Amino acid sequence: MRVAVFNSKSYEREVFAGSNSEYGHELEFIEAHLTEITAPLASGYPAICAFVNDTLDAAVLEMLYRNGTRLIALRSAGFNHIDLHAAESLGLTVVRVPAYSPYAVAEHTVGLMLTLNRKLHRAHQRVREGNFSLNGLMGFDFNGRVAGIIGTGKIGTIVARILSGFGLQVLATDSVPNKACADLGVEYVSLPDLLQRSDILTLHCPLTPETHHLIDSAAITQMKAGVMLINTSRGGLIDTAAVIDGLKSQKIGYLGLDVYEEEGDLFFEDLSDVIIQDDVFTRLLTFPNVFITAHQAFFTREAVTNIVDTTLENITEFESGRLCKNRVTTELVSR
Repeated sequence: MRVAVFNSKSYEREVFAGSNSEYGHELEFIEAHLTEITAPLASGYPAICAFVNDTLDAAVLEMLYRNGTRLIALRSAGFNHIDLHAAESLGLTVVRVPAYSPYAVAEHTVGLMLTLNRKLHRAHQRVREGNFSLNGLMGFDFNGRVAGIIGTGKIGTIVARILSGFGLQVLATDSVPNKACADLGVEYVSLPDLLQRSDILTLHCPLTPETHHLIDSAAITQMKAGVMLINTSRGGLIDTAAVIDGLKSQKIGYLGLDVYEEEGDLFFEDLSDVIIQDDVFTRLLTFPNVFITAHQAFFTREAVTNIVDTTLENITEFESGRLCKNRVTTELVSR
């Protein structure tokens, strides 16, 4: 099948080339993001492949459909960046990669926690400059502290397992409690209770209309003073302006982000020679107790290989007329 792969990077192209020998699809790699301006590049391609920061609104989908596209293959687990109602009304099939490596994201999450607590980023820079002072680098023992996990799917469960190994008491909240977490000794509580009791808060739930800005000024007010807040899920879960206020008031003592609600214009690109115009993001960078990575939590060799293999299999299923087990529909969103 002819596939236009948008927003492709060199590391992905190498993996696609290796895995595609088994599938035999005709892949056209396009470096540009998918937008209303670049959508015509997919003219004549029955399938397109898009990433998390590509634009898949109604206007783009209509243009793709008019130019012959019938399959939208998302190489991501999240699908909040696509207008599913518009896709269904056009008769477009949407597939995704529901799981690639929950270990990658979970391990990166804990890495952010350790970096912030022991101030490893600041210590590394000091040593490089010949400064061996320990002033300002004091951390705290994880053992005996309370961690709160919002969302206990595969990633949240692995985070719970790791944090339990550090000796933290782990609380969780989820609309559907996970038996695997309960078996670890995780205590399921209400969201307000979790916010009030946790020394460390980490987000692992999907972005939906109900969870958009789940962490807002009202939620921050309920948190412990000096709380550590981690988000490796979706940027829109956090009201960034409210979090900045929380940092300024010292209600939030540590902030670790791998996602940002306006990351589409920033992440995955080299902007080192550009003046960043996002004043909210640049404000975050001024805080010494904030550590940000650019949506790299998923980025392990195993995860990228799984993403590529699943994407190619999704395309093959569609081409052969088989049931697409990873199809995304509006019904899935409403569950």
